[in-house]
Amino acid sequence: MTPAQAADPTPVVFVPGGVNPAAITYGELLAVLKETVHPVLKDHELYAGDAPPPGWGLSFEVEAIRRAADAARFGTFHLVGYSGGGAISLAFVLAHGDRLRSLTLIEPAWIGKAGWTPEEARYWAQEERTMGLPMEDLMREFVKLALKPGVSAPAPPPGPPPPWMMKRPAGLRAFMAAFRAGDLDHARLRRFARPVYAAYGDQSSVVEGIKAKRLAGIFPDCRVEIYEGTHHFAPPQRLQPDRFARALRDMWARGDVALKTP
Repeated sequence: MTPAQAADPTPVVFVPGGVNPAAITYGELLAVLKETVHPVLKDHELYAGDAPPPGWGLSFEVEAIRRAADAARFGTFHLVGYSGGGAISLAFVLAHGDRLRSLTLIEPAWIGKAGWTPEEARYWAQEERTMGLPMEDLMREFVKLALKPGVSAPAPPPGPPPPWMMKRPAGLRAFMAAFRAGDLDHARLRRFARPVYAAYGDQSSVVEGIKAKRLAGIFPDCRVEIYEGTHHFAPPQRLQPDRFARALRDMWARGDVALKTP
């Protein structure tokens, strides 16, 4: 038995983006991590019914993560958020940062309004226009915006789309409305002293690198890594799960040591 197998499994909550469920978003990564983690895959309350709950916002998901962690008997835990789940994870830091041993952000969809560059302002204006399109056009343009010019969108899986896909346009619009209506307090985020890992793909939109650089300037202990040959819809944790798992294990170990240090 290896030391990793002998140790207690690492408590981790995994939060997906606004399209794929958590089992798809993190399937390849969990196959590498195996029994070394106690994973909680926290899909969005946004998609629990046929339509977004009235008044839905990031706080709905933040409190759902807290309840899921409580149900798993996690006192403190590591949090991993991708895309929309990254925005929710940042909101969780503001609400319950004392529960976290570390934070991983994979191309978070939104990190607040402070300090937007011209590229980001143009990006969000395009996103606003995209959210007004019919379903098929919305999804096509949503994917296109997330990629660098000239990068081809991934081909859809064969066969008809899964039933849950029908909920996604309304869900993406709900995310956009929440981003428009709220903000994230960067001054308070700066007080989060646990390790942070920010990853993005070199084939994603230029705004992903801009956001990662800003995150590095917000969090006192933030490591940023670029994953070559990946992008928002073929993300690092899916295309390069072994490398991603190594980075997580290193950060989790540091977060666990910091937790035990007075």
